[in-house]
Amino acid sequence: MSSLDQHTPLMRQFFTAKAEHPDVLLFFRMGDFYELFYDDARKAAKLLDLTLTQRGQSAGQPIPMAGVPHHAYEGYLARLVALGESVAICEQVGDPATSKGLVERKVVRIVTPGTVTDEALLQDRRDTLLMAVARGKQGFGLAWADLAGGRFQVAQVENEDQLEAELARLEPAELLLPDEGEWPASLMTRNGVRRRAPWLFDVDSSRRKLLAFFNVHDLTGFGIDGLPMAIAAAGALLGYVEETQKQQLPHLTAITLETGDAAIAMNAATRRHLELDTRVDGDTKHTLLGVLDSTITPMGGRLLRRWLHRPLRTRDTVEPRLHSVQMMLDARSFEDLRETFRGFGDVERILTRVALRSARPRDLSTLRDALLKLPDLRALLAPLDSPRLQWLSDTLGEHVGTAGLLQRAIIEQPPLLARDGGVIKEGFDAELDELRRLSTNADQFLIDLEAREREATGINTLKVGYNRVHGYYIEMGKMHAGKVPVHYTRRQTLANAERYITEELKSFEDKVLSARERSLAREKGLYEDVLDALNEDLQPLRQCAEALAELDVLCGFAERAEALDWSRPKLLSDAVLQIEGGRHPVVEAVRSEPFTPNDLMLDDATRMLVITGPNMGGKSTYMRQNALIVLLAHIGSFVPATRAEIGPIDRILTRIGAGDDLAKGQSTFMVEMSETSYILHHATSQSLVLMDEIGRGTSTYDGLALAEACARHLAASNRSYTLFATHYFELTALATTGSGIRNVHLDAVEHGDALVFMHAVKDGPADRSFGLQVASLAGLPKPVVREARARLAELEQQGGAKSPPLTAQVLDSPQQIGLFAPPSAAMEALAGIDPDELTPKQALEALYRLKSLSN
Repeated sequence: MSSLDQHTPLMRQFFTAKAEHPDVLLFFRMGDFYELFYDDARKAAKLLDLTLTQRGQSAGQPIPMAGVPHHAYEGYLARLVALGESVAICEQVGDPATSKGLVERKVVRIVTPGTVTDEALLQDRRDTLLMAVARGKQGFGLAWADLAGGRFQVAQVENEDQLEAELARLEPAELLLPDEGEWPASLMTRNGVRRRAPWLFDVDSSRRKLLAFFNVHDLTGFGIDGLPMAIAAAGALLGYVEETQKQQLPHLTAITLETGDAAIAMNAATRRHLELDTRVDGDTKHTLLGVLDSTITPMGGRLLRRWLHRPLRTRDTVEPRLHSVQMMLDARSFEDLRETFRGFGDVERILTRVALRSARPRDLSTLRDALLKLPDLRALLAPLDSPRLQWLSDTLGEHVGTAGLLQRAIIEQPPLLARDGGVIKEGFDAELDELRRLSTNADQFLIDLEAREREATGINTLKVGYNRVHGYYIEMGKMHAGKVPVHYTRRQTLANAERYITEELKSFEDKVLSARERSLAREKGLYEDVLDALNEDLQPLRQCAEALAELDVLCGFAERAEALDWSRPKLLSDAVLQIEGGRHPVVEAVRSEPFTPNDLMLDDATRMLVITGPNMGGKSTYMRQNALIVLLAHIGSFVPATRAEIGPIDRILTRIGAGDDLAKGQSTFMVEMSETSYILHHATSQSLVLMDEIGRGTSTYDGLALAEACARHLAASNRSYTLFATHYFELTALATTGSGIRNVHLDAVEHGDALVFMHAVKDGPADRSFGLQVASLAGLPKPVVREARARLAELEQQGGAKSPPLTAQVLDSPQQIGLFAPPSAAMEALAGIDPDELTPKQALEALYRLKSLSN
């Protein structure tokens, strides 16, 4: 780039700002537009489909530029943020009317994917999180902030598996990592990754930054004093927020520590397999959240998503939620409560904008209307005999003074923006009312002046007018030039008319224009005073918003329980998992025909169900529905079952479905084995484990051996509550007395050429797989099915009448024998050979003997 001295003053101003923010797009304010120049313009034109132009020159070269209107810039910002881009907003900080020369400009904030607080840039029902990760000998420290909601939280995990699980749970929009060493590919391939200088994650400097920000002597009160990696991450995150927002953050008042022992652990694979809020294809409607979320307010929807991704083990928290839902159902009060919520809006994020002083007039009117509804809400809660509901009612508070202030200050339906005035209600401030009257009475004065001047001059076409450039004027056609009074002073000449000013009109102009300017200035000051008053009451208001969100979720639970015929689960201290009449909430919601309910019984005596049956018979649905029922119970929701009794659960672990991981260079089978390995290492006697078709990604012998070994280990060593679905019929032999394993199956019947799935879970193993029938249903060409059927008959005949029915996987190995069949003579002879003791000649003779025995 040429020396700055060769550029125009405006471009020098741009390059100075750009040098301070080289890695982000720069929105450079010029009048009614934000302009982008040079490489920024080229990039933005491509991302936003803007027209790239070249206007003027600087340093002898045309200036590439692209711009967006300042009144509509939020829409463009939202698109850039969604693409993972960050944008520096460079505003005019000087007054063009009073500035001599070029107006001063400076970057007032940097909008990044994880730090947005503007309503237009946020998703209503999903938190937008900024996260920082530090690492050391004690593991990984995590800190994340929801700036729009005012939450600042930290955690410390031991290894990469736990780190990946937290990332899957929180899904941060932006991730800060120290720029040193190698990081897992799963982190580096995420959107919004920012590499930061390693010294920004220094523990000591981070501690000092946190102490200064929260104005405390130590971090003991936050419970993080002994967690150096969490402190390092929190300090790095706070530094980034201060760097990008360039303002005070009064809504971040504390750090909350999250510990793993309070929640039911779920790794990334489990969240993906259970499809809690997003399916693999990106669909969000046909998910557990899509069925469960009937919240009214956006803040309730966000809280429900957080609960869903962090089911709690602590019964002291979950039981009061269940009791609250029961009380609302018994009194049928949830309907009236939900109706009240329709007027609350997003109080949580409004209060954040109040704290950041970016709240718009309609934010304040929404907050006013919400506070005025609090007495009605508390009256509906008063009769309900629930300690949790009464605590939430008390937390709501009354806020009579704040509601009264907003009611007196803000008009009923304010404009979108405060800068044009018309926000403050008449009667709130006498000085503002007087200034407005001066402006309002201007029209009548001008009408009277025009009538008097027409009569005095005898010019009936004379008119009094106003424009923003020349101000007020008296206009008459040039044909009347001889009738112009001597006290008229010419102000402007037009093609066919002349415009004049008089002392009276000039005095009026000064008075009116001054009144308008003073009126806007006065109103702006009053608006700031209202924000000041709200900030003095910010913490109680934030607690009110949190209580509103929880009440909204609990009312939604009651509505879902009533609408979907769900029942209250019992959380027990005994080792039991008993579900009667369980249903899959999502499958039931999308099916037009009735869903077939099924039972589950696991306890100390029975730790594993080996589930057999045909593909599409419902094995996977059965397994997932039980996991979802357990999860729902531990967020405080009723469940889709006739009855559910659930003992302590510490983890939900799943191995379901097939898929590779190209980013990690893992094949389908490698992914399957990695997930299985994680389960075998982490499952305990209080874990719920779902295993679907283990071993199918390799040869039949390998797969069968692995499946059996995994099943035995889970039942005997881990002793987890395990649902083990398989097509290996040989595994049904594991269900022996004292093994803790029981066989169940899902059946199907053939009706003519059709295959009817019964979807009912029955005791005992399945007697056939119906693989060929399912293949036919899938549309395989009939000649292929006929050939497979003939080949199957041959294989079954080779296997003998007593061998188990063969599955589709057995077709890969025609000579396979049953895993539990008696050893052959060849196998017994092989077992008697010690290779280390054989000479080459003896080894060759042994090989010929084995060959003869196998024939």
